Amino acid sequence: MMILPSILQSAHQWAAKVLVPGGIAIDATVGNGHDTLFLAQQTGPDGQVFGFDIQKQAIDNTYKRLVHNNQHHQVKLFHCSHHQMQEKLPEQLGGNVHVVMFNLGYLPRGNHQLVTKPDTTLKALEAAIYYLMPGGLCTVALYTGHPGGQTESDQVIRWASSLPSRHYQVMWQQFVNRHQAPSLLIIEKR
Repeated sequence: MMILPSILQSAHQWAAKVLVPGGIAIDATVGNGHDTLFLAQQTGPDGQVFGFDIQKQAIDNTYKRLVHNNQHHQVKLFHCSHHQMQEKLPEQLGGNVHVVMFNLGYLPRGNHQLVTKPDTTLKALEAAIYYLMPGGLCTVALYTGHPGGQTESDQVIRWASSLPSRHYQVMWQQFVNRHQAPSLLIIEKR
């Protein structure tokens, strides 16, 4: 039995520390809906969860997972890129979101040619930290095992490293003895 959590388990553990019933969360890359379901369960029926994905298959998979678990009522899904979140979300959410989660790369069991890209990811991350409340967290799961993944990861880490420490705390978590191991970036807004 392994004691250390996987990157995704760790992301959930961090997010659970700040999510409260009635809270607000964003899943910037819904994928197959695992994080979206987790966020909906954490925020409860009085909470709000907003999810984004460019792939219709991801939106459909997520909606089915939410309905199956009776967690769809507090979730609004957007079939568009995460970099468009400021166009889609209400302005009054600015500074009021508890958690924003990203899983970069491709849709598991989907088309591996469709991947997140540094230019849109960096725009989405800028939007994400705008929406975070003081004490809120943004988690970013970074994958490097696909074409372009290492470049995206490097650019995201460079961007996060430049965030002013008086406003943000940034931690980077990775298993260092695994080739192309995913890593997790956690950004806390002060």
